Amino acid sequence: MSDDSTEHGQAAATKTWDAALYDGKHSFVWKYGAGVIELLAPQPGERILDLGCGTGHLTAQIAAAGAEVVGMDKSLGMIEEARKQYPDLRFEVGDGADFAFDAPFDAIFSNAALHWMTEPERVVVCMARALKPGGRLVAEFGGKHCMRPLIEAVQQALGENDPTAWGTTSFWYFPSVGEYATLLERHGLAVSTALLFDRPTPLEGGEEGLRVWLKMFGNLFFEEMTEEREREVVEQVEAQLRSTYFRDGTWIAPYTRLRVVAAREAV
Repeated sequence: MSDDSTEHGQAAATKTWDAALYDGKHSFVWKYGAGVIELLAPQPGERILDLGCGTGHLTAQIAAAGAEVVGMDKSLGMIEEARKQYPDLRFEVGDGADFAFDAPFDAIFSNAALHWMTEPERVVVCMARALKPGGRLVAEFGGKHCMRPLIEAVQQALGENDPTAWGTTSFWYFPSVGEYATLLERHGLAVSTALLFDRPTPLEGGEEGLRVWLKMFGNLFFEEMTEEREREVVEQVEAQLRSTYFRDGTWIAPYTRLRVVAAREAV
C-alpha cells in the first residue's frame, strides 16, 4: 500500500492488509489503474515488475498483453490471494525499499502503492537498479494533500493531547511534483511526465463507506484504541465531513493523485 525513516518506518511496519476486504469493498483502487496500464503500454515479450501489486488484478492485465510480469507486494496476505486467483503468474513477497532481481526489467509499473512505502529514496534506488538502461517507470499514487480533509478530521477527533495523534500523518508519503521528480532524477530516472491532479473517488458501501475505508486503509489510526473510543472517533469524523463529502448516499474520498513517467538514463 515516506521518508524520514524512523517514525514513518515504525508506522508502516505495523500495517496489515485484509485481502478479502480489499477485493470486496475497494475494487476501485485497481480499477482506476486501467488508465495507468494504458500509459505503460506493455508489449509482448517485455519483462515488467508490478510493484505493490496487491491481489494481482492489474498484474494479470499486464500479462494479458503478452509481457512477462512479476507481481511483488510486501503483504503476504495479498500475495497469497493473488497466487490463488492467478496461479499461472509469478508473485513474490518483497519490500519496495529493499529488493533486487537477477535480471533487469524493461519497465516497472506501480498503482496506488508508492505512497505506502515510507522510505521513498530507498525505493527509488531499488527501482533504478532494477531497470535496464532506457527502461521505464510508470506509476500513479497519492500526491500532496491526498485525503487531507480526512486526516485533519481524524486529528481533530483524536485531540492534540491524544497519545495516538502523533501517527496520523506518518502512515503515507504524499509528495509534490517537484519533490518526487527531483528524487527520481537524483537517481538517474529522467522524468518525462509528472502530473498532480484531484480525483474525487466514490467509496463503496453507501452509508458505511467512510468507516469501511478507515478500517481498510486507516486502521493504524486506531490500533491502540478501545472499540468504544474508535467508534467515537469515527462518528466524529463522519459528522465533520458529511456535509461536504457525503452525496446522494455515497461518501466521496478527496483523493489527489501523482502520475509519473520516467526512464532510466543510460550509464
